[in-house]
Amino acid sequence: MPQISTLFGLRVVIFPNDHRPSHVHVIGKGCEAIFNLNCPHGPAKLRGNFHYSIKELNRIEAELTKQISLLCQHWRNIHGYY
Repeated sequence: MPQISTLFGLRVVIFPNDHRPSHVHVIGKGCEAIFNLNCPHGPAKLRGNFHYSIKELNRIEAELTKQISLLCQHWRNIHGYY
């Protein structure tokens, strides 16, 4: 699984055999969340959460949105268009 970034010690992953729409998995601390990227301009939006707190999710979502251009570029490099 290609790790494309880290946020606050968490892995940001795009799976090569994954499906559209463009999204990332944020994994760490025994938790996982999935955020749709809404490429090419964002914002990132939570799609699924497995054990992160609301506070953590808000922090992750804000940071993903700041990095939306880079994240969308990674998605496009792996999967083509969004």
